Amino acid sequence: MKIHDIMKKNVVSIPEITTIGEAAAMIVIKRVGILPVVDDIGRPVGVVSLSDLLKLEMPDFINLVADIDFVHDFGAVETTRPEPELLARSVTTIMEPVITIEENSGLLRAYAVMLQNEVFDLPVTNDSGGLVGIVSHVDIGSAILSLWSTE
Repeated sequence: MKIHDIMKKNVVSIPEITTIGEAAAMIVIKRVGILPVVDDIGRPVGVVSLSDLLKLEMPDFINLVADIDFVHDFGAVETTRPEPELLARSVTTIMEPVITIEENSGLLRAYAVMLQNEVFDLPVTNDSGGLVGIVSHVDIGSAILSLWSTE
């Protein structure tokens, strides 16, 4: 079984000119956890994830505290929102480098790439480097486990 057999083909992606606010709205509307950022010819150049956007809300002190078990509520910080100027910036200012997998790759290779790079979703590319799908660790794991059946 190959990645192209299990990948999601209806990929939600965004162009490099998308603002952070537009990307956040797209994640809410489409209910996705990752948005590949594509260039003018449809090749992935980065990714914006739900966690990248949520980090914009997270208080800076969270990186300084080793154990947050004592924090039961962030108080007034819970109701803050990013400044409009931040939301108007391009997603290229917060996007992460893209890690892709080729559509004809095997499942275990894709899963190994995910483990090595500590990601849960991979944009899938064709031979030309164009975005053709997206595959998650759940897609790969389910496909592998389905092969275990003795029926």
